[in-house]
Amino acid sequence: MRRVAAASSIGTTIEFYDFFIFGTAAALVFPAVFFPSADPVAGTLASFATFAVAFFARPVGAILFGHFGDKIGRKRTLVWTLLIMGFATVGIGLLPGYETGAFGLFEGGIGIWAPILLVTARFLQGFAVGGEWAGATLLTAEYAPQGKRGMYAMFPQLGPAFAFFLSSATFLIASLTLGTTSTAFLEYGWRIPFILSFALVAVGLWVRLAVAETPVFREKLEKKAATPAADAPAVNKLPFLDAFRYQSKEIFIAAGALASLFSLFYMGTAFMTNYGVGTLNLSRNYVLAMGMVAAVFFGLSTAASALWSDRIGRRKVIMVSCGLAIPWVLVLFPILNMGGPLAFAIGLFGTLTIFGVAYGPAGALLPEMFQARYRYTGAGMGYNLAGILGGALPPLIAAPLIAGPGAIWVGVMLAALSTISVLCTYKILETKDRNINA
Repeated sequence: MRRVAAASSIGTTIEFYDFFIFGTAAALVFPAVFFPSADPVAGTLASFATFAVAFFARPVGAILFGHFGDKIGRKRTLVWTLLIMGFATVGIGLLPGYETGAFGLFEGGIGIWAPILLVTARFLQGFAVGGEWAGATLLTAEYAPQGKRGMYAMFPQLGPAFAFFLSSATFLIASLTLGTTSTAFLEYGWRIPFILSFALVAVGLWVRLAVAETPVFREKLEKKAATPAADAPAVNKLPFLDAFRYQSKEIFIAAGALASLFSLFYMGTAFMTNYGVGTLNLSRNYVLAMGMVAAVFFGLSTAASALWSDRIGRRKVIMVSCGLAIPWVLVLFPILNMGGPLAFAIGLFGTLTIFGVAYGPAGALLPEMFQARYRYTGAGMGYNLAGILGGALPPLIAAPLIAGPGAIWVGVMLAALSTISVLCTYKILETKDRNINA
């Protein structure tokens, strides 16, 4: 179990580190490097549109990797998600800009090909993450003993907290070393975190290859082999068809229940990084340092809520988070617009702490909601559809709202999403005592 916990936590840390450094770069440097001809608002919007592409790729990854995860196993599929993520992330670090080169090559830039290739690499990142989360949570949930699935499913859920800390730290180090506005930072300093992911991927592969396939999946294969063909139940060759045929309600309810979770996290990380630097005029170094501190709050609330869910249930804990989110997001931007470093820190810490309360139990909840034969696909689809609703759309809508009617309407939008999540969570049947064997 220690090896399984380490493999799932290290794997999701690497995957989400790669995913988050894109969000940090989208907030800090991509408008200047890949969209230099746009005005500031349009450049930010284009940068976050590129960021959002990954969320639309995630359900595609959930279907494809879910298919193989349900057919050939969780472990082998997770190796491929890690390799694809690593390839895409290092590629972004080596990509020339619209008008600037990379490491002495293409000195004048590559024009329109720069944003096109950036979008392609971002799509691959989302594609890989779409298959990563469900597989990592299944790896722990299907190994964990009854009554402790929340505790063990906590480990892959801690990966994003570690990743956010690391992504903020690497950008902070690059910024402190090269200066916050220097040409060196814009030309190659921001690339260092992307290229460093190569070493992290190598470590992650080594750890994952040391873990055996889950006992639930092995049991599923043994039952299939022992059942005569004439007695076997009729099933689709494509797991996602079975998932939608038998449990489409659970997929869409899970997506609605986790929409608030995604909206809090991606507004609290990528968007607030941009807002702190661009609108509140805080220093880049301060915003990145507060991101590292906020990651600690996020990790602690994730761990505590996951353990709590083993005692009182997943549904109740997620309901607490969604209920707290409604008033919080309505006061978030008034707090931020008070100005000053302290107001930004309070807004960031509060947002990620409330997010962590919902995120901890989610790692056990979704695997428990679906049957073993299409569990990888069902859990991945519910999670990644929530990513589109709560993670892709709010940052895109927020920029024009702030430039137009005002930031308070961003809070209204987030409160509406949290209300949807409250209603969907209410419809979920408690899962903590379910037997999830094949």
